[in-house]
Amino acid sequence: MSHAAAFRALHHGRVPDDPLVLPGPWDAASARVFVEAGFPALATPSAGVAASLGYEDGRTPADEMFAAVARIVRAVDVPVSADVEGGYGLAPKELVERLLEAGAVGCNLEDSTREGLKDPAEHAEWLAGVREEAGDRLFLNARIDTFVRGVEDPGAAIERAAAYVAAGADCVYPIAAPVAVLPLLRAGIQGPVNVVAHPGAGPSPAELGGLGATRITFGPGLQRQAEQAVREHAERLAARLGR
Repeated sequence: MSHAAAFRALHHGRVPDDPLVLPGPWDAASARVFVEAGFPALATPSAGVAASLGYEDGRTPADEMFAAVARIVRAVDVPVSADVEGGYGLAPKELVERLLEAGAVGCNLEDSTREGLKDPAEHAEWLAGVREEAGDRLFLNARIDTFVRGVEDPGAAIERAAAYVAAGADCVYPIAAPVAVLPLLRAGIQGPVNVVAHPGAGPSPAELGGLGATRITFGPGLQRQAEQAVREHAERLAARLGR
């Protein structure tokens, strides 16, 4: 079985309290740590990778993002899905080619820009182009940005989800959806649903699974936890040196 097929299979047949948990590595070293801990697949966070490369979230050049994903893929022997933000303005054919060249088995694709939400019909058409080019070689996770853009009505997210699933998305990701609306989203969405968890805070992955999450990712949360740990070590070291 290919890595892409194995990754797709991980999303199906899951019981509610056992969602697929995908840690988000930001470099090769963190990827190895997560795999050594026993996780069967990984999903890179664009913000975490950006931080590791010295960029603000959303400011990483495409070439550097794909190169970072390739380094992570080379470092481990499990499937790796890549957060490639809004696709960097690439046409579906080039986007798919670059993801496959990097070794990714899936991708996260956002439906908003710095200017706001994309037109859902136009975005669905673009996603359909990505699906056509990718065939079954990539698992498409369509991010829905309504909640982070101030649209509180769950119906708006459900409508976008329906359009994206019809276009060929394998999974939808209503990022920042309030925990209270997860059962409603689950009831209204066909197929797997990605939910973000916050390390050390909020509901556990199992609890989120019970509320409707098929899979759990962490955004840049794990990278930021690691950064905080390094900061604390640095401050203790500086204190010992009298600085």
